[in-house]
Amino acid sequence: MGKRRAPRGDRTGDRGRGPLVAACAALAVCLLVTGGLVYVANRISTALDTWSGPSAAEGSEPEDGSIETPPHDGLTAPPSTSEVTPDDGSERGPEEEAVAGADTGADEQQAPAGAPRPSGDWLDEVAESTTIPRRALEGYASAQLVLAEEQPSCRLSWPTLAGIGYVETRHGTHGGGEIGSDGLTTVDIIGIPLDGTNNTRAIRDTDGGRYDDDTEWDRAVGPMQFIPGTWVRWGASLEGGDPDPHSIDDAALSAGRYLCGGGRDLTSAQDWESAILTYNSSRTYLNDVLAYAHAYADAS
Repeated sequence: MGKRRAPRGDRTGDRGRGPLVAACAALAVCLLVTGGLVYVANRISTALDTWSGPSAAEGSEPEDGSIETPPHDGLTAPPSTSEVTPDDGSERGPEEEAVAGADTGADEQQAPAGAPRPSGDWLDEVAESTTIPRRALEGYASAQLVLAEEQPSCRLSWPTLAGIGYVETRHGTHGGGEIGSDGLTTVDIIGIPLDGTNNTRAIRDTDGGRYDDDTEWDRAVGPMQFIPGTWVRWGASLEGGDPDPHSIDDAALSAGRYLCGGGRDLTSAQDWESAILTYNSSRTYLNDVLAYAHAYADAS
């Protein structure tokens, strides 16, 4: 017997459901892919879109990664210079000594030869007393040691860098990440577009999106929140190679050189204030950085 033919209406319904099912399947795939892309984009590119820096209010209670600060109105000068105990090599094993003593390649000549680092014992003690993440503290302290050799008259002290690092990004932990053992933030910290809104100065794209993934407007990047144009001028690598604004070592050293620019002496109240206001022209910002810098210096 021949196959029984379906009524016309049934056959039409079968043909209509085929494209419909395919369309629904395609839509579901698109939604899944789009959702993943949105998640990744939100994780990386818009981490600071709705964030504003923490404020060191008088009598504030310590928060995660923070420290209780002195009242703003009691501070009129930068904190005293804090000493850093350098690593003299006694804490390194034979393999680490061999690496440290190896000849530097031609592409690494821009880095300070054998860039100094703080000792492990000093890092352990000060990280515990100040609550600064140890790897972030290493970046701030290394910058002080380098600048003490490069520009001794500047007298940069690590608590100033730590104050900036906390107010800017909570020592590279904003957005749910942290600073890894390699010095890089585990989540790229990229600020809001500098488009003239949200109390920002409009800065059109200067880096083609290389650092901030934005080809229309510039955005501040990294644990010390450098604007791409400023990074191009001041960016420096602690250990050689291409400077990376997402590295606490490179960002802290670059911030230190930026603050020392123009022959400043950062133990002078006038020069210290000028340096911080050049970094961010906000009195509230200056007062917050000053309060945290004092708190870290006192705790160490």
